[in-house]
Amino acid sequence: MTHSSPRRRLVPVVFALICAVVLAGCGLSSGGAVPLKVGPGSITENEGLKGVKITVGSKEYTEQVILGYILEFTLVAAGADVRDMTGIVGSRSTRDAQIAGQVDVAYEFTGNAWINYLGHEKPIADTREQFEAVRDEDLAKNDMIWLEPGPMDDTYALAASQKVIDETGVTNLSEYAELVKSNPAAAATCVDTEFRARQDGFPGMAAAYGFDPAQAQTPILQVGIIYQATSTGNQCKFGEVFTTDGRIAGLGLTVLTDDKQFFPHYNPSVTMKASFFEKHPEIAPVTAPVTAALTNEVITELNKQVDVDGRDPAIVARDWMVAQGFITEG
Repeated sequence: MTHSSPRRRLVPVVFALICAVVLAGCGLSSGGAVPLKVGPGSITENEGLKGVKITVGSKEYTEQVILGYILEFTLVAAGADVRDMTGIVGSRSTRDAQIAGQVDVAYEFTGNAWINYLGHEKPIADTREQFEAVRDEDLAKNDMIWLEPGPMDDTYALAASQKVIDETGVTNLSEYAELVKSNPAAAATCVDTEFRARQDGFPGMAAAYGFDPAQAQTPILQVGIIYQATSTGNQCKFGEVFTTDGRIAGLGLTVLTDDKQFFPHYNPSVTMKASFFEKHPEIAPVTAPVTAALTNEVITELNKQVDVDGRDPAIVARDWMVAQGFITEG
């Protein structure tokens, strides 16, 4: 997104993914090398995972890439032979690669699966009930395993600069909806292509808050550009954000209150095909303490280090894991 942006690394990843999914024979399944060497810490070599080939995938945006590296370093410390396939463009491409067996394990979010993979229109308000519903249905329909989720909850939101908040008086999404109806130009909202189309994104939000999404002015930008553009308040009066993104505080943005609680919970879980988990159930206890440590405060700080401070996401992930004692530097 910013310095060392996953988006700047996407061309080879996209090409490789196309090769694997479409041609199935150009070697993507082996992935690439894990970017940094790490050793065991509180995570020690696991006899059941020693030498097991595991390909870890992630989506392309900063937080997902960080989570992908965290998962890779966890499994390396446990003795697995890990291959890196972080940075796949889009949720659907990542999911398809996992279903096809090109990706073995990945962190996925509960709300994303509930809406976009399982086809539900309304989220479940209780985070535990949402997880259990996703876990049970995805196993029944798609033979996918969901391990215990982490406490972080990275959901969608709209945000604006303090200047725009003062000018419009909009502090929640109900007020935003009224502004769209009365003055669409004053509510110009920058979004990315995926959010503009997803039912847990702009169209679903518009339906929940009672306005016509076609009436809204929604310039399409890359996610990494939206934050800065929203902070200036020129092209983007409002912008799509992720609630755990470090740039919200770094750029002085204010998140609008989701007063109807439309946006789903997005708790992270290590996911994999049931057939893979049956062969390697040790993945569950090895990854559990790491996932449990992923709070909103932790991931927001890690995101900030990449997107605001310009650090490399692999180094950020490794340094946090070393500081927690999970691993050591290789």
